[in-house]
Amino acid sequence: MAMNDSVNILNSAYLAVEYVDSYLPVNPLQQPFKNAWNYMLDNYTKFQIATWGSLIVHEASYFLLCVPGFVFQFIPYMQKYKIQQDKPETWEKQWKCFKTLLFNHFFIQLPLICGTYYFTEYFNIPYEWEEMPRWYVLVAQCFGCAVIEDAWHYFLHRLLHHKRIYKYIHKVHHEFVSPFGMQAEYAHPLETLILGAGFFIGIVVFCNHVVLLWAWVICRLMETIDVHSGYDVPLNPLHLVPFYAGARFHDFHHMNFIGNYASTFTWWDRIFGTDSQFIAYQEKEKKKQLITKKKA
Repeated sequence: MAMNDSVNILNSAYLAVEYVDSYLPVNPLQQPFKNAWNYMLDNYTKFQIATWGSLIVHEASYFLLCVPGFVFQFIPYMQKYKIQQDKPETWEKQWKCFKTLLFNHFFIQLPLICGTYYFTEYFNIPYEWEEMPRWYVLVAQCFGCAVIEDAWHYFLHRLLHHKRIYKYIHKVHHEFVSPFGMQAEYAHPLETLILGAGFFIGIVVFCNHVVLLWAWVICRLMETIDVHSGYDVPLNPLHLVPFYAGARFHDFHHMNFIGNYASTFTWWDRIFGTDSQFIAYQEKEKKKQLITKKKA
């Protein structure tokens, strides 16, 4: 009975979204996107699309999403939004980060990406435009992937902080006490494999079209680059996501090394109490601000 009720609720939600969608104006980008997608299918093999297409989506998304945070360091006005203002970025650190990223992307992640085609073939995942899921289904699937990845990340990330193994693997990622966007995937190769595995679990569960692979890549990169940006910018649309942790939450993890282990959401840290130091820090900062205002 409970299962039937859940299915009915889910179906009702889909119908409601479809009803709203029917009244929305036609997306002017839909036809150009359809033409581009069909052109890709007509001119490239599935192996090329799954492998090189996925690589291009990852690299282009990663470095384009890093641009705003990189530019902020040169804009004096944006410095008031920098979380750790006493620790500015340096060219030396950014160059070191960039070189490590290139190694990880092409020698660790690319071999994994090469398996994308065989994954889609094994599970018979379609590429055709006609079978592409609607936008609201894609959004729901990406959210589901984020929930699964967040759970994986919390427990494995917390394990990597264990004193017996921390210095061998996860310490590399913590070389930067004050993180910046490009540092999101700066990590030991083993960490790239261990924590990166959580990315694929949601794909195995939800993937019904190759477009989800790319949509989830973009969503995941958007989130991880944002929380590593070092800037808490107002009107950030990601803050509309329920229970979204954000830059301040993860920046404290880099500053404190203990607690705030989740990647995207706050609930696992709240459940296990690993956000207690962060909450105490926030309360302390609020008191400082009140004292400063009273003196002014």
